[in-house]
Amino acid sequence: MAGNTISGNNKSEFLHDDVYESIPPNYDLINHLFTGGMDIRWRKKAARETVALSPKSILDICCGTGDLSLSVAKLAAKDAKVTGVDFSRPMLDVAVRKAQKAGLDITFVTGDIADIPFAADSFDSMCIGFGFRNLTYKNEMSAQYISEILRVLKPGGRFVIVESSQPAPDAKIIKFFHRFYVKYIVSGLGRIISGNNAAYNYLAESAANYYGAEELRDLLLKSGFEKVTFKRLFFGAAAIHVAEK
Repeated sequence: MAGNTISGNNKSEFLHDDVYESIPPNYDLINHLFTGGMDIRWRKKAARETVALSPKSILDICCGTGDLSLSVAKLAAKDAKVTGVDFSRPMLDVAVRKAQKAGLDITFVTGDIADIPFAADSFDSMCIGFGFRNLTYKNEMSAQYISEILRVLKPGGRFVIVESSQPAPDAKIIKFFHRFYVKYIVSGLGRIISGNNAAYNYLAESAANYYGAEELRDLLLKSGFEKVTFKRLFFGAAAIHVAEK
């Protein structure tokens, strides 16, 4: 496939797909504002983990507007092939423009994570930036999504997740302020900036109640990954998990 293009037409039907069809114009701005720009650094950390073993084939799932795909492409070897897949065509349109502006050769594909449009054992490394929560938070298709990730990942390959998380269980004060910030500040400002109440009510509610780092590690191990490590970010507000098949 040619780089910086969109191919395929398989739109995902998973829960909340309308949320992501409706907010692309302000999506990046809101993410940066709510994390004080820390999400940019967190994606770069995740990108470094993604390319740590010098993979030749890399897939960014739920790639959205392409920020993690771009970070990976900048760090990957020159002969590495970077692909991003997402169900939202409006977001992929933004991703294509970003890649073209940066002069990066990335292929963007529309596709459903419940049926990833690639053969088994296709990728040395995979990653996801702030999308795993949507696949696994109160989602009846969670097992299918993880099964598909394992299917297209090569044996010995790594799957890198950067996602919202929870402060350590014994950090009660930090946990209180974290939940207050996500529930009231994030959802409130998100509604104002985006004009989409449903989108940011869901994002705030899911972030406030998502797995802690240990819980997500255990979920990945139970789902079939052989080894999982994690690093907390900013007192546990987010975390990077590295899962090996």
